[in-house]
Amino acid sequence: MKSHGFLKWVCLPITIFTILSQSQAKQIQPISNPLKINQFINQISKWRGTQLSTATRTTLAGLLCFVAAAISSAGGIGGGGIFLPILNIVVGLDLKTASSFSAFMVAGGSVANVIYNLFGGKTLIDYDIALLSEPSMLLGVSVGVICNSVFPEWLITVLFAFFLAWSTFKTCKAGIFYWKAESEKACRRVIVESGNGWVGEEKESMKEPLLGGERETSRKTPWTKLGFLLMIWLAFFALHVLRGDGDGDHHQSITGLKPCGVGYWIISAFQIPVAIVFTVCILYWKQSRVAGDGFCNQQEEKRKEQLNGSKSSCSSSLRFPTMALMAGVLGGGFGIGGGMLISPLLLQVGIPPEVTAATCSFMVLFSSSMSAVQYLLLGIKHIDAALIFTLICFVASLVGLVIVQTAIVRYGRASLIVFSVAIVMALSTILMTSFGAVDVWQSYMSGKYMGFSLPC
Repeated sequence: MKSHGFLKWVCLPITIFTILSQSQAKQIQPISNPLKINQFINQISKWRGTQLSTATRTTLAGLLCFVAAAISSAGGIGGGGIFLPILNIVVGLDLKTASSFSAFMVAGGSVANVIYNLFGGKTLIDYDIALLSEPSMLLGVSVGVICNSVFPEWLITVLFAFFLAWSTFKTCKAGIFYWKAESEKACRRVIVESGNGWVGEEKESMKEPLLGGERETSRKTPWTKLGFLLMIWLAFFALHVLRGDGDGDHHQSITGLKPCGVGYWIISAFQIPVAIVFTVCILYWKQSRVAGDGFCNQQEEKRKEQLNGSKSSCSSSLRFPTMALMAGVLGGGFGIGGGMLISPLLLQVGIPPEVTAATCSFMVLFSSSMSAVQYLLLGIKHIDAALIFTLICFVASLVGLVIVQTAIVRYGRASLIVFSVAIVMALSTILMTSFGAVDVWQSYMSGKYMGFSLPC
């Protein structure tokens, strides 16, 4: 019943807007009456072009991206939802160029995050979740890109606003929950110390986060899992190269396939069995290694309470491919990284904040690097400027990680990670929704077609 009610509220504005767009499409000429909103938008565009020089706009965008990357890195998310509006509104880049820049910037921040997590201390990356999620996420990104070309812009904006608003609310709720739990644990420590009880273990644990401290950490690098993840990345990348990316004159393929031809769709559909085969093999491999460090041994036993009392078994691990597929579809459809979408989902199933941040940044590295390499093959414009912004995000991510981790160790508040995710999602909701609404309004006023389109 709840799902029906949610669908009703989602479909209602879509239906109303469809009726309005159909009535607008009947008018041959665009609306000529100048409205205040059009004047306001035009004044902003004119002010940006006349009052700010190119160097000033670029410097301002660099500073804003630095702050955005520093905040995003703490939560292990890419920050593409903030980079895109900054590059478009401040610098004045078109959407395609801004998207290519954003892919490099997210990849740079993810590299910094992964390096910090691998060599900066204890390893918090959950490679099991990354292994199970990566094939489905890469498949979902491909499906989402197709949906992005088919769905009208107003529908994408509406869905994006609804989903990000819901995710922001859930993330804030999770942050408040963790904050209260940390406060209660801190109070218990004060009571134990004031009562002259056993305080040795409590004092030592004050150096670690109040939540997520039970996770077993290891300095050993799991090269087998990293090799499997690289194999997954190479498999999907090979399919993209064979199929080709881009459209029209920009479509490139080493096999010479035409966009949206029979071979094009056969190779595109082949990603589905590839993702299924990899996921099944990973599950089988994990189950066969129960005696070692398999997926269903000590880690799952320690995670029983974190999963809100849900049954801890290998079958429950299927939730991660499902969440990754949904996050990939939404990320590809909205043109942002999947980290901002899968992070709230991992928090909802009870994964500790620090583990969520480290794992998400590790997963985003694979998806963002694939997008960046594809843009390179397609011939990205202004590659030198893109690399400068990438370096800015790399440095900003390291700075943000050091600051947040220092605060966590000092105050014992791992919930700071959750709140950083909520801040980025809230800003992305405001910026991306407002930015998309302005574009939709301009298209509506100019009488452009606002229905569904063919994928090619």
